Amino acid sequence: MAKIQMKTPLVEMDGDEMTRILWKIIKEELLVPFIDLKTEYYDLGLKHRDETDDQVTVDSANATKKYGVAVKCATITPNAARVKEYNLKQMWKSPNGTIRAILDGTVFRAPIVVKGIEPTVRTWKKPITIARHAYGDVYRAVEMKIPGPGKTELVYTAENGEVSRETIHVFDGPGIIQGQHNISASIESFARSCFTYALETKQDLWFSTKDTISKKYDHTFKDIFQEIFDKEYREKFDKAGIEYFYTLIDDAVARVIRSEGGFIWACKNYDGDVMSDMIATAFGSLAMMTSVLVSPAGIYEYEAAHGTVQRHYYKYLKGEPTSTNSVATIFAWTGALRKRGELDSIPELMDFADKLEKAVIDTIESGTMTGDLALITTMENPNKVGSEEFIKAVRARLEQELA
Repeated sequence: MAKIQMKTPLVEMDGDEMTRILWKIIKEELLVPFIDLKTEYYDLGLKHRDETDDQVTVDSANATKKYGVAVKCATITPNAARVKEYNLKQMWKSPNGTIRAILDGTVFRAPIVVKGIEPTVRTWKKPITIARHAYGDVYRAVEMKIPGPGKTELVYTAENGEVSRETIHVFDGPGIIQGQHNISASIESFARSCFTYALETKQDLWFSTKDTISKKYDHTFKDIFQEIFDKEYREKFDKAGIEYFYTLIDDAVARVIRSEGGFIWACKNYDGDVMSDMIATAFGSLAMMTSVLVSPAGIYEYEAAHGTVQRHYYKYLKGEPTSTNSVATIFAWTGALRKRGELDSIPELMDFADKLEKAVIDTIESGTMTGDLALITTMENPNKVGSEEFIKAVRARLEQELA
């Protein structure tokens, strides 16, 4: 059959370690044989980020602004051990944090549910979507090691020169400090994205912070959400028969565990990072979750929500067999292709994305799966396959779907 033609490129952000290996196989087996794949390629592998002083990450984000849709492989955020391992110039910041700071918006993450993989939490019957703020907080923090006794201050200098200051801590010995920030405009975009997504999907929206402790920082998030909801969305929510409410994050955790699911849980940046991993794992696997950044300007960046699978990569380098789950990475591609098809009015591309996702789910539900799922499935005698074998099994089903 003739390949599906694309009009506008996707921004393609390659990544690191085992997910980079899977990325190449997915393209070769599941995409290029069926699509005249057009991408603007950026290598966000850690070595290349280091070589370009991380400029490649900024360039990829700006290209996403230009083309409107991007797909991203998992990448390494280096710690001290990684700096030594890769002989880096410095401990580069999270590439996801850099991209999200440029694009702004909200990250929506939801588990991919398949028969035979039952949630660890027995009360959960429906998927839980995490709405994660994509700007600021710890990801844009400034940190300092305090060498010895002295006073640290939080200082604001207004444009007119007026200065306000608060003492952070008077140290009597070595320590550490960290300064975080956010901006009201980004919090407002976050709130509107969450309310709009709730209306589109007809799901209740929960929002949680720790405003009882963080009486200015977190409380500002709470106040902005409430003000926008009251002014712009309350009547729409009432008409749709859905609910918005705020709760402390520790209370939210207790509510979530006791719930049936089927709602959106909005969280600040770091909270959303942690809770999305918890939700994904409890529903089956970190590799069984979709993730998309939606900016206020209508720009979309699809990614796998998990890491680079370092342990499997080291096995791969030794020539040992691996059984790495590629589902989230495949769904990052399908999400981006579907959105590209929607924006460019290419129904064939949207249909292809649907059929590829169906092929993935049917492969697992037929009993063929990677090791992480084989360990937890309720199916009897699952067919555990290797990393590449799984992708080839998906291709066989995809070819049946397309035929």
